[in-house]
Parts: sequence; C-alpha cells; structure tokens
Amino acid sequence: MEEARPLTIEELLRSPALQLRLLGGAGGAGRRVAWAHVSELEDPTPWLLGSELIMTTGLGIPRGAAAQRTYLERLDDAGVAGLALSAKLHVPPLHPAFLEAAEQRGFPLLEVPLPVPFIAIAQAVAAAVQADMSESLSAQLQVFGSLHWLTAEGLSAAEIFARLEALSGFRLYLCTAEGGALLSGVATPPPEFAGLIPRTPDGPPTVPGGYVLPISASAGPAGFLLAMRRPEVVAAGLAVVQHIATVAALELTIVRHELEIVRREGAETLAELLGGVFDGPTARRRLARLGFDTSCQLQLVVLRGIPAASEDEALVGRLAGTGVPHLVLRQEQQILVLLPDDPAPRRLIEGLPGVSTGASRPFEAGAALDIPRREALWAVSRAEEGGGGLVRFGADAAGRWLVDDPGALRALTTGVLGAARAYDRNHRSDLVATVRTWMERDRHNDSVAFALGIHPNTLAYRLRRFEQLSGRNLASSADLAEVWLALRAAEQMTDGS
Repeated sequence: MEEARPLTIEELLRSPALQLRLLGGAGGAGRRVAWAHVSELEDPTPWLLGSELIMTTGLGIPRGAAAQRTYLERLDDAGVAGLALSAKLHVPPLHPAFLEAAEQRGFPLLEVPLPVPFIAIAQAVAAAVQADMSESLSAQLQVFGSLHWLTAEGLSAAEIFARLEALSGFRLYLCTAEGGALLSGVATPPPEFAGLIPRTPDGPPTVPGGYVLPISASAGPAGFLLAMRRPEVVAAGLAVVQHIATVAALELTIVRHELEIVRREGAETLAELLGGVFDGPTARRRLARLGFDTSCQLQLVVLRGIPAASEDEALVGRLAGTGVPHLVLRQEQQILVLLPDDPAPRRLIEGLPGVSTGASRPFEAGAALDIPRREALWAVSRAEEGGGGLVRFGADAAGRWLVDDPGALRALTTGVLGAARAYDRNHRSDLVATVRTWMERDRHNDSVAFALGIHPNTLAYRLRRFEQLSGRNLASSADLAEVWLALRAAEQMTDGS
C-alpha cells in the first residue's frame, strides 16, 4: 500500500484557492488529512475516526485558557489532523496557553478567511483523497478475504497477522486486558502504547494514531486489538480494523478449541497413569504421542487454591504459552500437573498468586505415579502451611528420611501413632493434632497453648496422655525423632492410615 503523496496540511496551506493561514503548530504541517468535517461540539471525538481536519466557526471552543488547552489536547489525542478556524465569526480570543499547546504538540491551527466557505475545503480534501479510495478498497477486499487463509492455507496466527499488517497499513498488536499475550506469535503492545489499552471494552475505538477494539470470546471480551498507523503507508479505515478484530476472535476460538481437545486428552491420560492402567512401555508410548521426551525425567505437581473458573487462563493458558508438554487433571479442590523436570514451567506455576504448590521428586517416564503423587501431596500440604508458594519434596529434612514403600510408611504410622489415633476417634479428642502443633512450634508450651486455645495445664495433660498411649518419651531425642517421622509419614500416606 505504498503511497507517494498523501494529502497533508502543508499541501492545503499551499493551495491558492483556499487562502489558509497557519496560526500555530507548524511542526504538524506534514500530518495526513483523510477527511474534512465541520463540528461545533466542544468534544466531537466520539464521532471521529482520526486524520480529520476539523472546521469550526468557534461555537464549540471554550473561552477559558485551561479549557481551550484541554479542547486542543482532546482533539490531538483523538488523532485529528488539524483545526481550521473561521476568521471573524464566533472564535473566542485564543489564549497563549492554547497556542503554546499547539506548538508543543505540533497540532496545526489554520485560519480560514471569511470569504472561503467550509464546503470549498471539504471539496478540495475529497478530490485529493479520491485517488486513495480505489487502493484502499482493494486492501479492504483482500482483508475481508482473509478468512480464506484460516481454512485453505492453514497459516499460523503470526503469519496471518503479518499479511494483515501488509494489507491494512497498520501495525497490529493483540493483548489481554492485563497486557499479556493473546495469540502466540502476535506481538503485544510495546510500553509506549500500553496506555492506549482501555480498562473496559465499551470505550470509543479511536486512539491517538490508530484504533483499539475488543476481541470477543464465548465468555466475554478476551482482550484487545490495537491497530497503529504506520508512518510510511496510508492505512485503511475503521471497517478494516473491525474485520481484523473478527479474524482475531475466530483464530482465538480455533486455538482455544484445539487447546481444549488436547487438555481433555491429557486429563484422561493422566487419570489413567495415576490409576496404574498402563504398564511402563505403554505409558512411555502414550507420553511420547503427547509430546513428552521420554528420555528425560518427569515431575508431578499438585496445586491448591486455583478457582475452577480461572483454571484455563491462570494455569493451562500459562503452560500452553511455554510450548512445554504437560498433562493437567482437576480432582476436587486440587489440580495435578505432569511436567518435564524443568525449572521454566515450575517458575510459571510458582508465580500464581494465592496458590500452594507441591512438587514430587523427579522420576523416569513410564514409572508408576503412586509414590510421586504421595510426595506431591505431602509437599503441597507443607506449602499450604507456609501460606502458599512452591515446596519440592525432599526439601524438608524429615521428608528425605522417609522411605517410598507404602507398607513401611503404614507400619511406622501405626506403630507410633495407632493407639493415640484410636483414642482420638473414640473420645473425640485431639492428642495427635496437639503433639503435631507442639512439635511444629518447637515445643514452646505457651505459644502452643495459645495457638490451640487451651490452658497450659490442658496441653501438659494431652502430652502426657500421648506418651502413655504411644509408649514414647517426648523428652527423649530418639523418641521425639521417631514421633516426628511418624507424623510426616501419616501426612504422606494418601489414605491417611
């Protein structure tokens, strides 16, 4: 869409028939003029598309200095090419602040002689831009035909938007409301344009230098399309940008549908792996088909604290953006994720606010998941106790001493805690919980009694009763270590026994 000579303010000033005089903003003489429009409103910007020459008799121009400056800045922010003022009609005295703002922003102020009607300027602009119309129409038709690319050519989102940029004359950006990536491979707005993304999808489409439109999705607006004019070409109009937004919404729907298919297949596979449905070779073949490198070690991660409504965006969306293979399965109030043993996806998961995350030790692809699941569940419990974040199994000194054999863990738990647990069940007491709190708080009796809301004498009685039932002396270092390991083993056991 190369255009050698778009109509500019400077060309209008050179027209002997129009007799226009520059009052200020000479730095913007090279601004392109796409249309000329009469407006006597104090704020015509909701009805503008950008690059208009606004002509006024002065009825809408405020009289106060600050109000005049705000009026000019509002027009400039909306992408108006310049302001043409009719001489000797209703234009109020122009304050120095108004003229200063025009100079600072390079916003052209033109004076129209009284004998020159506004229609003469409008006709001159229309005649000058008519040559652009056929080229613009051609671009629009090609952009409108872009839906064919989605089905016939199988282009990626990045390739589609590269073509749309070339055809439309805009630099195109896609982002979520928070500024994150919306479609893989399509650029997000750079920092200098970040302020153009609106807080809500209901704002006007025009922004300085281009347009911003919401991208619709099934659950509501998914993000925004920002289309900024490229200085070296003549950009198409709002209708083309609206169609590009439709293309973006359709591509987003396709991507999310494909992601949902993969997510469901992954959830089914992870459920079968957790259930021990596959033998080792079959599990490795299934993982390889889903993109895993079965020569590398894996890790099972459990997350708690992610609301169901935000699962897709907060977790699946993050993981999908990395390109790392993963399986995700929601079970009641927690989410299980099978990942390669790689710090990059773990960092993404760890960054989720308010979420507690537990990670198993690395294990070979095709190995049974009963032990990794116990390890991840134990680690996520430690993360919850610490107020969130990521805990990896084995980071805790006690956890490193626990064996992987479920039978050994059960024997340790039953041998040390069995009698006290039975007593708690039969008497609805809290001996085991009291001992655990006492040990977690480093055996500071006053602090433990306060945390449990009981008298120190009651705490002392519970500790003595536990010693009697367990046969362990809590003053003995050896017995104390055994009790602590038994408590940790009980947490690691999935059945709680």
